[in-house]
Amino acid sequence: MRYKYILFFIILLTACQQKREVSTSFYYWKTVYKQNKVENQYLNQFHSKKFYVRIMDVDLDINLKAVPVAPINFTDSIPKNLEIVPVVFIVNEVLKTQSDAQVEQLAYNILAFVKSKVLQSGQKDYEELQIDCDWTATTRTKYFELLKKLKTNNKTRLLSSTLRLHQLKNQEKSGIPPVDKVLLMCYNMGNLRQYGTQNSILDVPELKKYAGENLGFYPMDIDVALPLFSWSVVFRNKQYAGISKRVSLSDLKKSALFSLQKDGLYLAKTDLPAFGLSRNDEVRYEESKVEDLKKTAEYLSSYLSEKPINLIYYHLDKNLLKNYEITQLEEIANILR
Repeated sequence: MRYKYILFFIILLTACQQKREVSTSFYYWKTVYKQNKVENQYLNQFHSKKFYVRIMDVDLDINLKAVPVAPINFTDSIPKNLEIVPVVFIVNEVLKTQSDAQVEQLAYNILAFVKSKVLQSGQKDYEELQIDCDWTATTRTKYFELLKKLKTNNKTRLLSSTLRLHQLKNQEKSGIPPVDKVLLMCYNMGNLRQYGTQNSILDVPELKKYAGENLGFYPMDIDVALPLFSWSVVFRNKQYAGISKRVSLSDLKKSALFSLQKDGLYLAKTDLPAFGLSRNDEVRYEESKVEDLKKTAEYLSSYLSEKPINLIYYHLDKNLLKNYEITQLEEIANILR
């Protein structure tokens, strides 16, 4: 009898020491795919098996017809060792205008378009399709119907959906999408338009308002996406004026162009047409800091199930990757294990 107890505790101890399996990959969110040595280095370092490639956006044309927007073109083939996961972003407004018949046709059109682009990428087929949509309570019925149609017409492949923090928290109102798994987007979580010095890309205290036990209670497998990007948020007369992708941190630190204010915002000293800025415009620089990514991983790790997960960094771009060492991104993945 004593040996049975000893065996039991050995099994229990072994189970407690087992690590969560974490597979790491990247999103590719550009309109032209061309192989890049630096980008391939990151994929190879992580032994990435999957590659999440945005195929197109779906938006409305002037006749309120759902059409593909900014589809990707492949000037190079995707490396043969990678399995492509096509990603389709659907603008929420599209769902507000579609009849049931149009939803069914949209599903058919998406699958046909995705198939042609996958072949263009040099891949023969795909095993998972991911749909990205910031659906709301008013569009959830149409969105879920679209997902069902996609699943019905694509039975041999996995179907996944992105999941934003408000959809995670408000499960009763937002509903649970009829898919095989979800991908939690851990970015764009703050109020971008609010004047001040907050970070709307990644804010751990803000994350804690939405996640926590909601992760453990979610009735579906959850993958995780973390941000590797930055941007400059512009305010004019303390009112949100947009995002300037042309203004870098090095530009903001040029004293001839900007002055750093006590509140942490940068003030344009003169008109800067090259950046789309006017004199006295204020700029808030936001970024995904390594220390915040680590804190996010630590927090998520304590609530996620022990099932294997995919960690996807957003996104694969040599200009963004230069801000992150491979060892730093590996450490973040290890925190989730």
